[in-house]
Amino acid sequence: MAILPIVFLFLFLPLNLHSMHLCGASAFFIAWLANFKLLLFAAGKGPLSTEPSISLLRFLVVACLPIKIQQNRSRETSIKKQKSALNYAVKALLLAMAVRSVDYGEQMHPKVILCVYSLIIYLSLELILAVTGFLLRLLLGLELEAQFDEPYLSSSLQDFWGRRWNIMASNILRPTVYEPALWASSRVMSRKWAPIPAIFGTFVVSALMHKLMFYYLGRVKPTWEITTFFLLHGGCLAAEVLL
Repeated sequence: MAILPIVFLFLFLPLNLHSMHLCGASAFFIAWLANFKLLLFAAGKGPLSTEPSISLLRFLVVACLPIKIQQNRSRETSIKKQKSALNYAVKALLLAMAVRSVDYGEQMHPKVILCVYSLIIYLSLELILAVTGFLLRLLLGLELEAQFDEPYLSSSLQDFWGRRWNIMASNILRPTVYEPALWASSRVMSRKWAPIPAIFGTFVVSALMHKLMFYYLGRVKPTWEITTFFLLHGGCLAAEVLL
């Protein structure tokens, strides 16, 4: 009960921000990820920070954001996991080309324009988070959790949603929604069928949180198209697991 005022504060914070960039960042990192971390803490699922002695500022950053303190023994491993400069250079070039192509939108099919905008969103997030992660490692010794892992190389829906796309959201949804739902369903269902309600429940929560993110940004009445999209993917992924 003690954390409920903070949860509500984090939920209302994006509504008081009028910059799209600040509103979007606070909606994802504070209203969603930070609140879910607080709920995990309240449920006894681990501390907000594993470091016993850090400054208040570092504690707030680690507790609220998808950021980890970089351990000396893991720095070499972390560096190896980082993508090459060529990888980011190619993506920056593709982003510039995609942005430039928007000027010719009148000559493109609407579905092609939609694909271009999706590409711009993905590449922009990838590059912004890469720069942010680099600065955090360089200046503060902090490690920003990965957000994408080349999602266009996915071999299945499980690979896409579980290991390559929006990894921050996957990492927070797994302990807060999927694992408790799996534990509950496994008590009344067979091992084969137990993951199905857990998967579908996870996509329902993800759909609602994405709808909330879009409401923060647009402040318009929901149309539930995004919810339908996630429910469709949840059903398809559940079918894939069964097969």
